Amino acid sequence: MSGETWHNWGRSQSATPLEVAQPADVEAVSRVVQRAATDGRTIRAVGAGHSFTAAAVADDIQLDLRYLNGVLAADPTTGLVTVGGGINLHRLNAELDTAGLSMTNLGDIDVQTLAGAISTGTHGTGAKLGGIATQIRGLQLVLADGSVVEVSATSDPELYNAARVGVGSFGVVTGVTLACEPRFELTAVEEPMPIERVLEEFDDLVDANEHFEFYWFPHTDIALTKRNNRPTVDAPGRLPRWREWLDDELLTNGLFEVLQRLERRRPSAIPALNRLSAKALSARSFTDVSHRVFVSPRRVRFREMEYAVPRENLVDVFRELRAWIERTGTTISFPVEVRIAAADDIWLSTASGRASGYLAIHQFHRIDFEPYFRAFEAITAEVAGRPHWGKLHWLDADALRARYPRFDDAMTVRDRVDPNRIFSNSYTRQIFGS
Repeated sequence: MSGETWHNWGRSQSATPLEVAQPADVEAVSRVVQRAATDGRTIRAVGAGHSFTAAAVADDIQLDLRYLNGVLAADPTTGLVTVGGGINLHRLNAELDTAGLSMTNLGDIDVQTLAGAISTGTHGTGAKLGGIATQIRGLQLVLADGSVVEVSATSDPELYNAARVGVGSFGVVTGVTLACEPRFELTAVEEPMPIERVLEEFDDLVDANEHFEFYWFPHTDIALTKRNNRPTVDAPGRLPRWREWLDDELLTNGLFEVLQRLERRRPSAIPALNRLSAKALSARSFTDVSHRVFVSPRRVRFREMEYAVPRENLVDVFRELRAWIERTGTTISFPVEVRIAAADDIWLSTASGRASGYLAIHQFHRIDFEPYFRAFEAITAEVAGRPHWGKLHWLDADALRARYPRFDDAMTVRDRVDPNRIFSNSYTRQIFGS
C-alpha cells in the first residue's frame, strides 16, 4: 500500500514513504527485501517510532514488522526465549511473566519493539548489567539480498557483533533469542536527596544497589533517587492502586503536562515550579514483579538527548552541565536523568569496552531544544561521549569512528552484507557514512 505521513512519538521526525509493507512472516519480509534490491530501492524497518533521531525514517519503502510479534519458543529450564523482532516490550514482558520468566534488565519505557530497542542500544541501569542487547543469544536477520540467516557468537560472530546494536543497517531483525531468568520481583526505594549528597556518594550508591539512578530537577538542590534490589524477607508489598494512579498518572503525567504547557508560556516561572515539584516529591517503597518496577508510563511528549561517558567522568560531566545551566540562565523544565551500565563487547554499543555513565536531557516537544542540547553535546565531547543511537545528536561518522574502537570492523561487515546500501537513509549516512 502507498504510504501516509508517518511521525515518530516525539514529533521530531516525519516521512511520507512511497510504499508501506506489512509482511505477515519472515518469508514475506524476504520477498519485500529481495524486490527492493532488484529494483534498486531503499527500505527501512520501523517499530514503535520511539527514536528521536531519523533512524526509522523511510522515504522509499517502510517495512512495518507489527505482525512478527509472536513468541516462537520459550524454555523455562534454560531461560532461552525466541520471539519475533516486531514484538513490543510490554507484550514481551507479559508473555515472559506468563511463562515464569523475566528480562534481567530493562529501561523505563516499554512501548518500543524489541528489534528497535536492541538496534538503538536501549538500556536500563546497574553497575553489573548491560543494555538489552547484552541479553541476546541469537539473531535472525534478512540480509540485503533477501537471504535469511541465523547468527550467534559462534555462527558468523562478526555479523553478530555488528548487528546486535546495528541501527537497522546490517539486516532486518526478524527474530531474537534472549537469555532470560526465572521470574523475579524487585523492591523499589524512591526518595528525594540533596543533589550534593548524591554526587558525593554516587559510587557507593551505584555499587551498593543492583539498579540505581537519579533525576535532578534543574534550578533546585534536590534529586529523586531510585534503588531497585531483589526483595528481602521483610520487603514492602505492592503499592495500593490509588497510590499508583496518584503518582504515575495524575502527578507524573497529568500534572506534569499542565506544568509544561504553563512553563512554555512563562519560562520565567520554571525555576519556581521546579522547586515546587521537587518539594512535592515523597518517598515511597514497594515490591512488584520486575518489569512493573523497571517501567514507568511516559505520556508527556518530549525531545531527548542521551550520552554515554566513561563512568569515572560522569559526576564531572554532570557538574559541568549544571554549571552551564546556572551560568547561562537557561531555564530547563525537565529533569536530568542519570544511569549506569557495565562494559560490554558489542561493537556499536555505547558501553562497548568501558563501564559507562548515562546522562539524558529532555525538553518539552514544543520548546526549542537546540541550544541546550548543543551545549551538552560539547561538554560530553571532552570525554569522548557516545550518543544513544535513538536520541538526538549531531555527530557524524568521522567523529564516531574516533569514539568506537571497532567502528571500522562494523563498517567492513556492512560492506559485506549490504554493499548497495538498500538499508540506508539520511541518518545512517550521517552516522556510518555512505
